[in-house]
Amino acid sequence: MSEQFHTLKTAIRTSFENAAHSYDAAAVLQREIIDRMFERLSLIRVTPQRVLDAGSGTGYAVPKLQARFPQAQIIELDLAHTMLQVSRAKQAGFGLKKLLRTLSNQQPAQVCSDIEQLPFADNSLDVIWSSLTLQWCNTPDAAFAEFQRVLKPGGLLMFATLGPDTLKELRTAFAGVDGYEHVNRFIDMHDLGDSLVQHGFATPVMDMEYLTLTYEDTKSVMQDLKGIGAHNNMQGRRAGMFGKRAWLQVQAQYEALRSNGKLPCTYEVVYGHAWKSEGKKNTPRADGSQIIEFRPRAKP
Repeated sequence: MSEQFHTLKTAIRTSFENAAHSYDAAAVLQREIIDRMFERLSLIRVTPQRVLDAGSGTGYAVPKLQARFPQAQIIELDLAHTMLQVSRAKQAGFGLKKLLRTLSNQQPAQVCSDIEQLPFADNSLDVIWSSLTLQWCNTPDAAFAEFQRVLKPGGLLMFATLGPDTLKELRTAFAGVDGYEHVNRFIDMHDLGDSLVQHGFATPVMDMEYLTLTYEDTKSVMQDLKGIGAHNNMQGRRAGMFGKRAWLQVQAQYEALRSNGKLPCTYEVVYGHAWKSEGKKNTPRADGSQIIEFRPRAKP
């Protein structure tokens, strides 16, 4: 991948540590994407014993995973320890009796770690679920290699991430203001599919949709991004303060995109799932959701 995608992992961790307590109030889109992932998951037949929520954040998916897989051990993993603390506090808020009445499995384990360096044994997990985490990797390769390593043969990887058109309006608003990168860049769906195949995943299935949030003003857009910890953490970003004159230019350029009285903020959401090969030729799963089936690119 080009260095334009290179992000600073320590800066990402700091952003999400700082945003943990404001995350839920701003994470409307994040919850919607998880809900849509569960709609896709309902079409897939799998009965796992161990499920990893890779990039679990404040734990919105956890009770849903517990309900979907009541006999499985759920493991929350996140780069930011404070996110895991917030999730644990939310689970405690259910109350013990309610928790025992509604959930038949044990309380989720929590692990603070990086998805590019998973602290799990080979062939130890049945399902890896990951919503809006892969986009914080410099390339998907290290994460996919780790997912392949820790999944059992026949195990399922299911994820959502962001594609290149994400925040395109904000990128336009910052264009020409200075020579710095102000908006994170994201990897194309087809490159993700190719990477899955290259790392040994069978019959990857990918699809994409655009989701657009609307705002009253540019400041509200920036506040929401700050609230979920989605700062620009790329190499080449501006390190110093942003001047008033430059900020007025950004606002003016964003205003030119106003539609029906609102400022749009577009997200290209990429969904994917694939299976770890069982050591023999696999046939596509009958889940009814196939849109694109990837095969390795022919070498020139």
